[in-house]
Amino acid sequence: MTKSAATSPLGTSHFTRVNGLQTHAWVRGDGPPLVLVPGLGCASWMYVRVSRELARERTVYVYDPPGHGFSKGRRDYPRNMEDLTDHLAEWLVECGLNCAPLFGHSLGGEVIFDLAARYPTCTSALIACAPTGIPENPSVTMQLLRLLRDLPRERLPLLLPALSAYSTSGFGLMLRLASDQSQHDTGPLLPAVQVPTLLLDGDADPVIQSWTVREIRRAIPGAVVRTVPGGTHALTDSHPKTVARYTLDFLRRVEAGQSQEPAALCEP
Repeated sequence: MTKSAATSPLGTSHFTRVNGLQTHAWVRGDGPPLVLVPGLGCASWMYVRVSRELARERTVYVYDPPGHGFSKGRRDYPRNMEDLTDHLAEWLVECGLNCAPLFGHSLGGEVIFDLAARYPTCTSALIACAPTGIPENPSVTMQLLRLLRDLPRERLPLLLPALSAYSTSGFGLMLRLASDQSQHDTGPLLPAVQVPTLLLDGDADPVIQSWTVREIRRAIPGAVVRTVPGGTHALTDSHPKTVARYTLDFLRRVEAGQSQEPAALCEP
């Protein structure tokens, strides 16, 4: 069951019960749906700038994964990357968004790759913005050092929303997921992604190396890369107009080439 709260500058707040947990998303805009999946420890309120731009042509669902933002988690859940993927797949079905395109930022990019590989009927297209982990899988220490290098490059107005999001998720959850991410089995994952895929790479991002994005492009059949000049790791905040332009252009091309077959339910 989905319930809606009052509308705010972020959009309309929707709660859906998935796997016994209240799961939140901000919804804004009008048009075909697009689901935005945040990065590790991030929350829906960190994506105001890019969702505003995307909402000029799409109905944007800014999803909070379990234990993130306004979505409930449990002490031992989510335990790993697969839990994040499974929860997202169930949420898409509950909300009637099966086969919607997915936009994943940072760890959210890794989640949507995993979903497209394991639930091949669950999405029609992927946009991965500064996707983490694949195929490099750095250690937790290396991830932290890279994030510290990136921090001075981000906009100061993002700092407070980010700190609020990290505080909400908590150190334990973030460490557990980051540790699992460094061991995530990526061998068969990327070649199994069979939907159109756009990779967005910021050339000033110290967290995700450009060679990693190029390796992802080689591994996913037909994937394309767009580089954002001056783009930091938080591309969605530092360059929202450019990110939205690349995303919307890509989706228009994808949808112009798709047949009008009815959407299937998400199935593993």
